Amino acid sequence: MSKTFEIAVFHGDGIGPEIMAPTLDILNTISDAYDFRYVECPAGAASYLDVGSDLPQASLDAARKADAILLSALGDPAVRYPDGTEMTPQIDIRIALDLYAGIRPVRIVPGMKTPLNLPDDKTVDFVLVRESTEGLFHTQGKGRVEADFAEETLRLTRKTTTKVCDYTFRLAQDRKALGHPGRVTSVDKANVFRAFAFWRDIFDDVARGYPDLTADHAYVDAMALWFVLKPWDWDVMVTENMFGDILSDLGAGLMGGLGMAPSADIGDDHALFQPCHGSAPDIAGKGIANPFAMILSACMMLDWLGRRHDMPLMIDDAARIQTAVDACLAAGETTGDLGGLLDCKGAGAAVMARL
Repeated sequence: MSKTFEIAVFHGDGIGPEIMAPTLDILNTISDAYDFRYVECPAGAASYLDVGSDLPQASLDAARKADAILLSALGDPAVRYPDGTEMTPQIDIRIALDLYAGIRPVRIVPGMKTPLNLPDDKTVDFVLVRESTEGLFHTQGKGRVEADFAEETLRLTRKTTTKVCDYTFRLAQDRKALGHPGRVTSVDKANVFRAFAFWRDIFDDVARGYPDLTADHAYVDAMALWFVLKPWDWDVMVTENMFGDILSDLGAGLMGGLGMAPSADIGDDHALFQPCHGSAPDIAGKGIANPFAMILSACMMLDWLGRRHDMPLMIDDAARIQTAVDACLAAGETTGDLGGLLDCKGAGAAVMARL
């Protein structure tokens, strides 16, 4: 008898529903050993226009109850709050469910449209872990604005910084078992800000509990340079919320764009999986969106569920999906943003055929 998992599904705005459709098709056919029951969760700009809330309480309750959350692109710059700010229900979910660890993998595989001139003997495969609930996002629209100045508050707590650093070291241990270097790098600005000296001290304390791993530090400005000059040097890194927001987009650029950038937001009890890109309303309805980031986010969900519920087959299925996407890239079976000729449905079908 197969095991059933309840998944909260946010179809999103713009291209969101278009990239979610092939993703669910793949999840529905990947295995007979487990299946999924989907709970539809309205949110985002369309929800705001429909019911007056970009994150209805019923959707948040369903997300809290679910085994995992699968979220497509949310929001529309044309639909804003009365004060002119954009809606960010995905951030509200992170805060509400304490999803403190934002996982942003960066992999360059054969066939990927990278702007780098990558040496033949170098492999780029690292993970950026972004603290996702504090940092410079702490005030989140509540910063102080006066006639002659404005200010925001950067807040780091010992509890959350310890948890995100510990998660990062555990992730590096898992990767080391698969042949990766077992190196963890803290990315900060401890030479200027006392808050990051505080961060670095906590990172070093956590590192002492993982003597089998290598721990070091880098300043964020230098890391932005090294992302471009030597991205193959890195394994796992952890950083503050705003730094992680910026570096994760730079990492997506190394992979040819946000269409190849999956992500996860992990907490102690909940996890959310979503592509890093936005809802792209300018191409919505044209059927040309790249579904790979959404599919790879679902792949990350399978891996997380498999490890959480001790289901090796599910972990293997996650690897199968990633291999299928890699094969599509190598064969040029991609959407136009990556130089291919397929539409959104065709790219999803290409992954399905590889599976």
